[in-house]
Amino acid sequence: MQKLMVTGGAGFIGSNFAHMILEKYPDYHVLVYDKLTYAGNPENLRDLNDNPRYTFVHGDIADAAKVDETVQTYGVDAIVNFAAESHVDRSIEEPGGFIQTDVYGVYVLLEATRKFGLERFLQVSTDEVYGAVLSGSSVETDLLQPRSPYSASKAGGELQAQAYYVTYNTPTLVTRGSNTYGPYQYPEKMLPLFITNAIEDKPLPMYGDGMYVRDWMHVLDHCSGIDLVLHKGELGGIYNVGGGNERHNIDVTYAILDRLDKPRSLIHYVQDRPGHDRRYSVDTTKLRTLGWEPQVSFEQGLADTIDWYKNNDQWWGKIKSGEFAGYYAKMYEQREILSKHE
Repeated sequence: MQKLMVTGGAGFIGSNFAHMILEKYPDYHVLVYDKLTYAGNPENLRDLNDNPRYTFVHGDIADAAKVDETVQTYGVDAIVNFAAESHVDRSIEEPGGFIQTDVYGVYVLLEATRKFGLERFLQVSTDEVYGAVLSGSSVETDLLQPRSPYSASKAGGELQAQAYYVTYNTPTLVTRGSNTYGPYQYPEKMLPLFITNAIEDKPLPMYGDGMYVRDWMHVLDHCSGIDLVLHKGELGGIYNVGGGNERHNIDVTYAILDRLDKPRSLIHYVQDRPGHDRRYSVDTTKLRTLGWEPQVSFEQGLADTIDWYKNNDQWWGKIKSGEFAGYYAKMYEQREILSKHE
């Protein structure tokens, strides 16, 4: 399994995974296959361009002919699928694209895995497929209750993977990751949005009362969990990957502002989004039995991430001045401000 096709590898988690694999396995070749939508950024992979064990192919996972051609041309052994429409807010506005990529695109990749006899197909999914978890923590056998078009599309993709394993004996694996943060994350997501807005002294649009709970995990811990499942996971298996760092959104925001020495008056409570899940929490016992545990504490990881955005304003500055500016105006500047933080 030395030739990995990393779909969506120009995105946040995928690009970090590509770097990690090339560094960890000196005999591996990584082929990044990416459509380069708004969230796919060639800058995330620029330092790999001279690496003889790295190849980039521009393509859409929903394009069966292109996927098949790529798998055959490069002799792919396994596919790790990060490619997805992945932002809940965007799924509420335009759900169709999520079905096309997160459901149909996964079908295309599964067909390629089956037709060409690949050794593994790993579907990177999300803890959001469980729906709101008001108490306790989700285990892999729990009922899926997705509550947004995004989480429903991700559930659809991973259910296909499980069905292909049962029906065709296709060697599939699924990981369900919690909220991931770190360098190179597109600034539509809460943490990079709030960090960069705070750096620019712009308002931080806080949904509802700010008491929503998420389990935060550093991107390198997420990647190491995926790597372990890819190599040692039981075929047909599902594995939760979580950081064990449950925090209220408001407390994470306070930590960001304190690190940047910015006032809490930048927090603006805004009209909540529909169907906002109150809490997510995953039990990672199954993955830990394979030998995994997170290495990056939330406090250190958050501090390092904030510092990275402070020192890489050219990276995110270009993003926030492009397509993102129109999206931000639509999503937040027109949203009713309920109150301002004292």
